[in-house]
Amino acid sequence: MPAIESSESKTTAFLEGRSRSALSPLAPPSVHAQGLPHGRLPFGFGRRFLLALLLGLIWLIPAWWSPRLIAAMFLWDAAVIAAWWADLLRLPAPLHLEASRIWGLPLTLAQPSAVAIEMRSSGRVAVSAALIDEIPLALRDEPPSLNLTVSPAETVRQNYDVLPRERGDLEVGRLFVRYQTALGLAERWAVFPLSQTVRALPALPRATGQPLHLIRSRQFEMEKRRKRQAGLGREFEALREYRPGDDLRDVCWTATARRRQLITRTFQVERSQTVWLVVDAGRLLRARVKEEGRTFRLTKLDYAVNAALSLAQIATQSGDRAGLVAYGRAIQQTVGAGRGPLHIRALIEALAQIRGEAAEADHARAVRVLLRKQTRRALIVWITDFAETPTTPEVIEYATHMSGRHLVLFAALSQPDLSALARAIPQSEEEMFQHAAALEVIERRETLLRKLREQGVLTVDVTPGALEPRLINQYLEIKDRSLL
Repeated sequence: MPAIESSESKTTAFLEGRSRSALSPLAPPSVHAQGLPHGRLPFGFGRRFLLALLLGLIWLIPAWWSPRLIAAMFLWDAAVIAAWWADLLRLPAPLHLEASRIWGLPLTLAQPSAVAIEMRSSGRVAVSAALIDEIPLALRDEPPSLNLTVSPAETVRQNYDVLPRERGDLEVGRLFVRYQTALGLAERWAVFPLSQTVRALPALPRATGQPLHLIRSRQFEMEKRRKRQAGLGREFEALREYRPGDDLRDVCWTATARRRQLITRTFQVERSQTVWLVVDAGRLLRARVKEEGRTFRLTKLDYAVNAALSLAQIATQSGDRAGLVAYGRAIQQTVGAGRGPLHIRALIEALAQIRGEAAEADHARAVRVLLRKQTRRALIVWITDFAETPTTPEVIEYATHMSGRHLVLFAALSQPDLSALARAIPQSEEEMFQHAAALEVIERRETLLRKLREQGVLTVDVTPGALEPRLINQYLEIKDRSLL
């Protein structure tokens, strides 16, 4: 029981992911830079300078009667220009300003996050700065515009929000700043080279769709059941003296020779098994899925990646080893089977870099790579989809082929629009034809999946939003029934 409690504490700490210290290594690194002059003439006129010049035109009214008053207007303009020049000299040079971009938490798909901009001035006067950060559209609809007041030898910070809309590496550019003193006559223009590449990760698992305590309670029951199943499985446990009824194939002849009496091996249910996550990144997984309450659409591949990461977390915390093969026309990412925090980190990094491809995926290549890497029986969780063709899709044939050596869990991602169309009651002739076509497609899918089940393949046909909890439940059921 202490071992189980230790596993539970690790699962709680890792899956919930709410500890800042645990998440901070996944956050993009902070960047710092000094300001550089921006443009050929890195200074300009403030709004108050232009207003002051306009005020000088008032002298034109009395000059209508007394032309000598035009000289007063020129004197006014000269004074304004002199004041502008003095204000410009008071402004600190760009090299006296420092800026930082700080990422507090990891960038995770479809999860809002905050970015902090810090500025520090070594000048002699306080400045008011207008900042524009060069952020890609994948993080924000438009570049953030910030306003800061920076006093001498003081660090000022301001946050803005980002919302990652795609995974992978994203290019974040420079920081542009316009700043002026409280007088507001002159301004300088500076640019801070804060360019960096940040990585948007898949949604970090928090036992989404199924509360953590329910998963752990089910694992407790599985542990208790294993203890009552003495002798099952083929994982070595201990040596003991031979007893009547023991299988002679389990006799350890080397130990028998040393002790000069029959010694037999005892076994327990396998605890450490291998789970391979096979993620299809072909064209069918590029379809976007509308989800209520979200302003943008995620792809089927995004849901597949999130589900794969959640399942890898659950599997490793259950004592199993998890590996990954992601493929399109070529193999995009492979991570060998393993477990532990460092291995999960490697899986997160690999899953973040999976990109959808416009071409059909090469399922044969993925199967060859997987069979070469995994020779012993393992659980293969294949997340994919198949097109409607007159013949049997290749992915169905290869899943059947792999079932002879491994236990295959085939997860097909259906299109929610298709299911909704099949459930709807037609109101017109056009809707009737659409309804009939949807029913035919769904029946065809069910026929193909039934063929897989007849060959011993476990199948799951769900909408993308329901994939994650369904896979977790299916995995726990496989462990519970000791199907491996």
